[in-house]
Amino acid sequence: MLLVGVGLIVAIGNHRANPPPRVTDPFPAPHQLSAIAVPLDIDAAVLSRMLEREVPRTLWSINRPVKECVPAARVKLLGANLKVTPALGCTVVGTVTRAPIRLRGVGEEIIADIPIHARISARDVGGVLAGETATGSAMAHARIRLALQNDWSVRAVVRLAYDWTDAPGIEFLGQRITFTDQADARLQPIVRNLERTLPAEVAKLNIRTRVAEAWAQSFTSLQLNAQNPPVWMRITPQRLRYGGYRFSGNTLRLRLGMDALTETFVGPRPEDPDAIPLPPLSRTTGGEQLRFFIPVIADYAQLEPVILRALVKRSRRAFDVPGIGPVTARFDKVTAYATAGGRIALGITLAARAEGDREDTNGLVWVTALPVNAANSQRVGFTQLAVDGDTDGIGGDLLVRLVNTPGVSRAVADSLTQNFTDDFRELIGKVQRAIVEKSAGDFVIRAEIGQVRTGVLKAGGPGLYLPVWADGSARVTYVPNAR
Repeated sequence: MLLVGVGLIVAIGNHRANPPPRVTDPFPAPHQLSAIAVPLDIDAAVLSRMLEREVPRTLWSINRPVKECVPAARVKLLGANLKVTPALGCTVVGTVTRAPIRLRGVGEEIIADIPIHARISARDVGGVLAGETATGSAMAHARIRLALQNDWSVRAVVRLAYDWTDAPGIEFLGQRITFTDQADARLQPIVRNLERTLPAEVAKLNIRTRVAEAWAQSFTSLQLNAQNPPVWMRITPQRLRYGGYRFSGNTLRLRLGMDALTETFVGPRPEDPDAIPLPPLSRTTGGEQLRFFIPVIADYAQLEPVILRALVKRSRRAFDVPGIGPVTARFDKVTAYATAGGRIALGITLAARAEGDREDTNGLVWVTALPVNAANSQRVGFTQLAVDGDTDGIGGDLLVRLVNTPGVSRAVADSLTQNFTDDFRELIGKVQRAIVEKSAGDFVIRAEIGQVRTGVLKAGGPGLYLPVWADGSARVTYVPNAR
C-alpha cells in the first residue's frame, strides 16, 4: 500500500531551498549465528601401511619333533584298557603366512581383516609314513575403536581375535592329526604384540593437527555475489561440535559441526577475522542451519534513471493538482541520496504548466520521505513526505504542489517496487548458484538456501537497500590443496 503523509514545506514565489543533508553511513553487518556441518576426511591409509609393516608376511615357521602325533590305540579287554598300537611321533614342518590386510568399517569400529594360510607337513610318522601335508585357513580380526579426548587427542582400544575357518590336519590310519594347537602357540604372541602397538600407531593419524588446520582456515570470507553489488559473508567460528566418526575405504570421516558468526559485507572483500586457538572438543550435536544476511541494494546512481523514466512515462497525461486542476509536466533530471532519519532525498528538476497558463514554471523540487514496505514484501511506499523547492516566478508554488500529488509519489514508489522485485529475484538466484558448490582456500562449501524473509527498506549511504535474511543448510569439506 502506498503511504503518503502530508508534511509540506510550501515554497511561494522565488524561493531558495537548501538540499537535504547527505548521509554516507555504511551498510550494517548483522551478526547471524549459523550451525555448519564440517565433515573432516582423514586419509587412514597409514593404518593399512602400518599393519602391513608390523605384521610379517610369514607369521612363523616350524620344524620340530612331536612325541605323539598319533596317540596310541587302545581296546578294552576283560575290563583292562590295553594298548594295541604305540603312540607315533613325527616331525612337524610348516609355515603360516598371511595375505594382504583389508580394512573396513562397521559402525564406529575399524576392522582389519588378516587372512591366514597354514601349510604344515607331518614327516616320519612313527618311522612309517614319509610325510603328509595339511593346509588350513584362518581369519584374524583386529577391531579398533577410537576415542577423541577433550584436547582432540585420540586414544585407541584394540581387540584382536581369530578363528580357523579350515583347521590344518591330515588323515592317518583312520585318525585325524590336527595342528591347530601348534599354530595357536605361535599366533598368540603376534596378537598380543598388535594389541600393544596398534594404539600408538593410530595416534600417528595426527587427528588433532588436522582438526586444528581446518579450524584455523575456517576464519575466512565466502563470496555470495561477484558484482552489482559484490557481497561477502565473513565466517567467524565459535565452537566445534563432535558427533562421532565413520570409516569407509581408507577414509576416516569425523562428523564435526561448527557454530559460527556469519556477517555480510557489501563491496570489497572484508578482512579475515583473527583466528582463535582450537577450542576443547564439545560432544553436543546439532543440525545444519546456515543463516546469513544479504541486502538487495539499489545504488542511487542506478535508481535515478529508473525514477526519471517512471516520471516521464507518467507525465504523458496531465496531473490533477487539487486547487489548481490539470497540470502538464516535463521531468528533466532526478538526483537521489540518503538523508537523515533513514529517509531518501530526491531532487527533481522539472517544468510544469497549469491549464490556461502561457509559460512553464521551472525549478528544482526536493522531496524527502521515509521508504516503507510490509513484512516479507518488496512493494515500496512512502511516509512522512516533505517537499521544498527552488522555483522561478510567482507560480513556483505550482511545482511543489504538483510533486506532492499522489500521481508523482505513486510513480516513484511503483518504479522502486519493480526495481526491488527484479533485483531481489536476481540476487537470490545468483547467491543460490554461488554457494551450491564454492571453493574457498582448502574448503569446498556446499550450501542450499531454504527460507527467505525480507526486512524493512532502508536508505543507507551507499544506496537504498532491502535487508534479506536467508536460512538454509551448509556443509564445508576440508580438502587440502584444493586451490
